[in-house]
Amino acid sequence: MTGSGKRPPMGAAFLLAQLGAHAANRFAERIAELGLSPSDVGLLRMIAARPGRSQQSLAADLGVVPSRVTALIDPLDRAGLVERRRSTGDRRNYELHLTAEAAGVMDQIMRTAIAHEADITGALDTGQRTQLVALLELIAADQGLTPGVHPGYRR
Repeated sequence: MTGSGKRPPMGAAFLLAQLGAHAANRFAERIAELGLSPSDVGLLRMIAARPGRSQQSLAADLGVVPSRVTALIDPLDRAGLVERRRSTGDRRNYELHLTAEAAGVMDQIMRTAIAHEADITGALDTGQRTQLVALLELIAADQGLTPGVHPGYRR
């Protein structure tokens, strides 16, 4: 309650923003223990889902220019988690692949993400979690968001 006895604003958009910021900050803290950023995790996940994808296809999915993908992939390449291979179909393009070292990192990421999900949704039972995810998917689709792609890459 505020000093006037009225509740502070608590609409759905505010709560989504509040929880989103909290969840993003907590995830960043957890992932930092692995030496990664949330954007690193997203890129690794997207490459793992489509091994051999081009930097151009990744740029298209992220909604960014290809040069932005180069800047995002470079640190993962230097860390030995991603490798660029010349495309056999088009020598002008590079295909992105996770390295053998990245497989172990992906296991750690998965364990971290599961713990994070359990922590953030700990107040809900299984049915409520399922319902919440379905409702959030509806809202995300209505807002034109690309499934599985965080809009933060566009910054």
